[in-house]
Amino acid sequence: MPPESRKLLWDMRDAAEQIVAFTQNKSVADYLADRQLRWAVERGFEIIGEALSQLSKIDAALAAKISDRRKIVSFRNVLIHGYSQISNAKTWAIVEHGLPTLRKELDVLLAE
Repeated sequence: MPPESRKLLWDMRDAAEQIVAFTQNKSVADYLADRQLRWAVERGFEIIGEALSQLSKIDAALAAKISDRRKIVSFRNVLIHGYSQISNAKTWAIVEHGLPTLRKELDVLLAE
């Protein structure tokens, strides 16, 4: 795997781990009540989406191994450009349901 591709995977993995750390032992109510937490989680997803977008440009075959890659990049675009349309409930659902899958996929890819 080219070093730049590996770096982008590590950036995604690190951001995902930070989101997990920020949200550990938190509920959706905690998330909704804590603006700083929401911003931290959103920033983590921005990094994940941007790194995946860059990976898609330099190593499309590797990026294709990440399920929902288009949705991940699209979510990043909403966070950056459509911030007024962010759904906190949707973001929390991604934390709970989408992020675990992404973390597993990144672990597999980084182990190769």
